[in-house]
Amino acid sequence: MKTLRLLAACAALALVSRLAAAEHPVLPLGTPLPEFDLPGVDGRRHTPADYKDSRLLAIVFTCNHCPTAQAYEDRLIRLAKKYDRKDVALVAVNPNSSEALRLDEEGYSDLDDTFESMKERARQKGFPFPYLDDGPTEEFSRKLGPAATPHVFIFDRDRRLRYEGRVDDAERESLVKEHTAEAAIDALLAGKDPSPATTKVFGCSTKWNDKAEDNRRWLGKVRAEAVSLAPADAAALRALRANSGTGKVRVINIWATWCGPCVAEFDDLVKVNLRYRNRDFEMVTLAAQYPDEAPKVQKFLSAHHASTKNLIFGSTDKYALMEAIDPEWNGALPHTLVIGPDGKVLFRQTGAVDILALRRAIVPALNAITPWGN
Repeated sequence: MKTLRLLAACAALALVSRLAAAEHPVLPLGTPLPEFDLPGVDGRRHTPADYKDSRLLAIVFTCNHCPTAQAYEDRLIRLAKKYDRKDVALVAVNPNSSEALRLDEEGYSDLDDTFESMKERARQKGFPFPYLDDGPTEEFSRKLGPAATPHVFIFDRDRRLRYEGRVDDAERESLVKEHTAEAAIDALLAGKDPSPATTKVFGCSTKWNDKAEDNRRWLGKVRAEAVSLAPADAAALRALRANSGTGKVRVINIWATWCGPCVAEFDDLVKVNLRYRNRDFEMVTLAAQYPDEAPKVQKFLSAHHASTKNLIFGSTDKYALMEAIDPEWNGALPHTLVIGPDGKVLFRQTGAVDILALRRAIVPALNAITPWGN
């Protein structure tokens, strides 16, 4: 009976996979380049006419959040620079609907896939190629049908598709044996047919906007999670600060319900928890309030769906508790710490926290515990 159920489940998954492929088919070889008119991070709108003088046009579907796509960013930069003088235009396109991207799918990135985040990634990495956003409508992406990020489509002088598939054969660059897209470009520049002309791709699935409803259902489940609050005395706070034996990156946010900046940033901190909590990560909120204020704190936490580890000062001696949690803290709220698994402070900020800076402290620390892609 278990075997029959397993076979039925596998058949159902296979059917879903086939249906998904049918809904977003990959553009066939030989098909002309579809028209597009997309905004770029450079502030301009881009169309095929912008690249009419290039012998080849390589469209690479990629994004910010996907760890596989991130692993290929430097390779795409090198590829664009190598062929720039050979009249090969490389254009990156983000196909993902930000409304379909779940927070827990962003656990390997400091950025999401919104247009503003695309601008930041292009600036941060120094992209030498245009980076265009198709996320809001996905009209162009649906015509080409990228299965994952990254996915390469190379069009010849007549702008007919001659190659579609992977960049190379391994997301870990040290394992690469075949520079597949580069070989396809070389073949086309030499007047030959690429071989292979198509390959499978590997990476994060395209976040088509029809997945937005799944994201909303997931958020509904998250908001229904239990929210608890516990007191913490000086000994507990010293142990919290030491972070000994957890093997996790721990974020501690010290706040209060009456603190305007604390309240203003609280939802962003909840999102940070949802983003990274499936990794070696723990978010702790610590209400710097008297124990008898616990009902007020609990009400606030519940209203903000804070399914984090939530603590409140466990005695009325606030100065002793302040010293226990962080001797370098001057007492101003909010106050945020990122503690590594070795107990070292990786990030400390008093006042409204810079969320991007916070995420950029967290991601490398998580990757140091569980390396990805190298």
